[in-house]
Amino acid sequence: MERDGHDDTGQEIVRLLREVADGLGALAARFAARHGTHPTDIRALSCLLDARDTGAPLTAGRLGARLGLNSAGTTALVDRLERLGHVRRVPDAHDRRRVLVVLEETSVPFGRSVHEPLAERSAILLKGYDEHQLAALREFLEDVRAAVRQRT
Repeated sequence: MERDGHDDTGQEIVRLLREVADGLGALAARFAARHGTHPTDIRALSCLLDARDTGAPLTAGRLGARLGLNSAGTTALVDRLERLGHVRRVPDAHDRRRVLVVLEETSVPFGRSVHEPLAERSAILLKGYDEHQLAALREFLEDVRAAVRQRT
């Protein structure tokens, strides 16, 4: 049952979110093709940039889980990124049994260039929202992210 157009608005927001996700995927695919790499490599670089920025480094297993890859696919990905000079494997200082996948500093600008133009435009757009709207946007996106992670 529809309440004051709430259901229609919700459906429209979900459709817009799907269009944004599709568009981001297409942007990453074009960027990857332009640079002779695979879209999964670009997704991995984004994950590794986030890990670097938050101070929460990733093991190969955690990187693979975020990307939805099995062990063999993850190994092939990390090997490929290592050959390209984008990452290196380093022993975890807190647990020598674990190996972390770390983004090379020389690859940070490359990794950022994937999303930087959109990030800059988004920052400008966000200035038009008040703190309550921003809190609602953040909560919605966090909930969607959690739903995606739960599904994968």
